[in-house]
Amino acid sequence: QVQLVESGGGLVQAGDSLRLSCAASGRTFSNYYMSWFRQAPGKEREFVATISWSGSTPYYADSVKGRSTISRDNAKNTLYLQMNSLKPEDTAVYYCAAKSGPIRSYDSRSYNYWGQGTQVTVTS
Repeated sequence: QVQLVESGGGLVQAGDSLRLSCAASGRTFSNYYMSWFRQAPGKEREFVATISWSGSTPYYADSVKGRSTISRDNAKNTLYLQMNSLKPEDTAVYYCAAKSGPIRSYDSRSYNYWGQGTQVTVTS
């Protein structure tokens, strides 16, 4: 089992920045592919960013590419998402997720473990 706890969300204005964190506990954090997803009201959960176990191959959804950076610190068992130039359309609950195995996936159904989410609200 892997337990994931997100933090860092909040209410910000358009153009501001936020750094989300996801603290992991349980099984070895470095064994898992880690990702961020988000879900806006009335919409399906969507992929945001993913990073391999080594941190060497980040990948981003087009909607956040160039404005966001995913990173991980395996020594601290923590995943991060730095988001800059936030837009109102970034408003959503952000979830971190972990999947076992070496294959990258943008499909939420591939992920074994989820956090409870952290709310990000961006006002115009």
